[in-house]
Amino acid sequence: MGIGSKSEDLIAVRGLTMAFGKKVVQRDLNFTIRRGEVFVIMGGSGCGKSTLMRHMIGLIRPASGQVLYDGEDFWAATPTRRDELIRRMGVLYQGGALWSSMTLAENVGLPLSEYTVLSPREIRDVAAYKLALVGLAGFEDYYPAEISGGMAKRAGLARAMALDPEVLFFDEPSAGLDPITSKLLDDLILELKTSLGATIVMVTHELPQIFATADACVFLDPETKTQLATGNPRDLVASDNPKLRAFLTRGGTEPVRESERTTS
Repeated sequence: MGIGSKSEDLIAVRGLTMAFGKKVVQRDLNFTIRRGEVFVIMGGSGCGKSTLMRHMIGLIRPASGQVLYDGEDFWAATPTRRDELIRRMGVLYQGGALWSSMTLAENVGLPLSEYTVLSPREIRDVAAYKLALVGLAGFEDYYPAEISGGMAKRAGLARAMALDPEVLFFDEPSAGLDPITSKLLDDLILELKTSLGATIVMVTHELPQIFATADACVFLDPETKTQLATGNPRDLVASDNPKLRAFLTRGGTEPVRESERTTS
C-alpha cells in the first residue's frame, strides 16, 4: 500500500517548528517535495538538518506544524497509520547502521523478516537482489567489518530499499568517504532515481553532491533559526542573500564544480 494517492507533491512541511524544551532549533519551515525528485536539506553545521529528517521520518514529534504525506498529516494520524506510512520509507543513516553480527544479506533481510510473510529463502533472494542493485552481488555472506566504508554505505542503502519504499531518506551519505567513492555514490543515487522512480530526501553539506544530484533544496540558517530559501541550488547561487550565496560558493563567486569534490 502506497502513501495515499499518486499526487505530484509527495511530502509537504507546513509551519514546522523544532524545539527541545525551550530551545528552538528551527521555526516556521515550509517546503514541498515532489514525487520522483532528489530533495536536499542543506545548511551549515548545527542548523538542524538531521533533526529535520528525524521529524520527517517519525522519530521526533514537532513542537508545532505538520509533515504531510500526500496531504495526510503524519503526526495527526493514529499510531497504526503512522506505522503504515513509516513502512513506505527507507532510511540510510550516516554510518550505515549495519548490525556487525549479521552478514550483509541478513542485514538487508531484517526488514523483510519483520514486516513480510516471505520465507527465509525468499528473503535471501530479495536481499541478494537488493545488494546487486547497489553493486554488491557476491558479498551476501560478508560481515560489515570485512568491507570498506563505501561498501557499507551501499549495503545500508540496499537495506533501506528492502521494502521497496516510495521515499528514501539519506543522512550525510558521503560522510567519511573519499572523493572517488563519493562520486560513485552520487551516480548510484541518480541511477536509483531514474530506474526506480524513487523520491530521495538527502541531508548533506557537501557542495559537489548538492550540485550533482539535487533537483530542489531547502537552506536552513542556524542564526535566524529558519529557512532562508528553497529551490534548485543552481538557481539559488544567484541569490541576493549573502549567507546563501556564500554557502553555495564557499565564500567565492562561482558554484563548486563536480571536479572540486572534497571529503567534507
